[in-house]
Amino acid sequence: MSLPDFDNPSSTSQASKAFTTSKASKALIITYYWPPSSGAGVQRWLKFSKYLPSFGWEPIILTINPEYATYPAIDNSLCSEISGDLKVYRTNATDYFRFYNKDKSKIPSAGFATDDQKGFRTNILRFVRGNFFIPDPRRGWNKHALREACRLIEEEGIKHIITTSPPHSTQLIGLKLKKKYPEIKWIADLRDPWTDIYYYDQFFHTPYARKIDGNYEKKVLKTADRIITVGQSLKNLFCAKLPGIENKTEVITNGYDENDFIGLSPSNPEILTISYIGTLSDSYPVSGFIEAFKSLVSNGYKIQLRFVGTVSPGQKNLILSEIDNSLVQFLPFVNHQDAIKYMMGSSALLLIIPDHQSNRSIITGKLFEYLASGKPVLCIGPEDGDAAGILSSTSHGICAGYDDNEGIRRIIKNCYEASSQEGKSAPAEFNRVNLTKKLASLL
Repeated sequence: MSLPDFDNPSSTSQASKAFTTSKASKALIITYYWPPSSGAGVQRWLKFSKYLPSFGWEPIILTINPEYATYPAIDNSLCSEISGDLKVYRTNATDYFRFYNKDKSKIPSAGFATDDQKGFRTNILRFVRGNFFIPDPRRGWNKHALREACRLIEEEGIKHIITTSPPHSTQLIGLKLKKKYPEIKWIADLRDPWTDIYYYDQFFHTPYARKIDGNYEKKVLKTADRIITVGQSLKNLFCAKLPGIENKTEVITNGYDENDFIGLSPSNPEILTISYIGTLSDSYPVSGFIEAFKSLVSNGYKIQLRFVGTVSPGQKNLILSEIDNSLVQFLPFVNHQDAIKYMMGSSALLLIIPDHQSNRSIITGKLFEYLASGKPVLCIGPEDGDAAGILSSTSHGICAGYDDNEGIRRIIKNCYEASSQEGKSAPAEFNRVNLTKKLASLL
């Protein structure tokens, strides 16, 4: 997929035209992921930057030049959401991923969690990734970003910075900036666990490497003036690592932008269609859902499945070996707007949480757009997790355990019976405007 026509990629910084207002306070947002990259992390700060000016803040974006970046997926449509008034600076980087594969489209996403390759070479590469590139290989961007950040801080008179991760190497930029400019207020936005992420053990860290990585994590938690996480369980996880940081740690979830739904009307297919939108790697348990689905079909229920996005070969083979192929549809990755259209055109939406010891803290970004679609949500995961709590509090869905076949069947039956009913309204607390208001109050 081709990239949009950016300015000269050899330039160390590029900016759109400046804001016309001079009264707004400035906040430098340092993020590796930015359009044309796709994903929940991109949309999080794309939307914050969209609405911050309404609350008296001028966001300034520092990100990587896409020619030097390694993105799990590309969504050029998100580039159209960047305001012409937003200052965006892009820097070069050292691309360590080229040693893994020269074809960037084949770099595994989610820290190799979706990489289905096995064998000696893969294990060696994972070992190198885990022990020689701490916290992650994207730290090749840091020295370039740090230099540009210093220039912006001094020339723009910036007094607030925000670093968002993953990649957690971006937090090390914040550490160095805070050391050089101690008067600056630093917010560290941690969207995922660090050393507790569900695929962490795939990197074969030595005890020494784990200690270094753990020290980085604790130093960021200790040094940042404010810490933001996307859920209560994730907040609890980080606070348990460093007692005393509870009062400076806040939860600001991901959310939905109601403008993304303008002009889209919900529809109900003739046959109950359960859609899964996004990546489905081998770490997402599907066996319990498959068994429940098969049981209902054998009892005369007319149901079909639709997967939109990247499905690992292992998962695809498992699904097709268990379910009649005429009842399953696999569609490739689509842009953000088309993903929302598929949500709106489904009978119900499937959410699966990876099976891992920290899975209670996982709140996928798409959950909030699932909520905004008004469609019933079937969640497979920990019933006492954060995602389950949000579905329960909003009455938009129910969560069942991975192997709770009866519970899953019951939820699908409820979706079947409610398929002709009007969808629920979007919960206001997860509207991007309201979430940005909360962020502005922290700043």
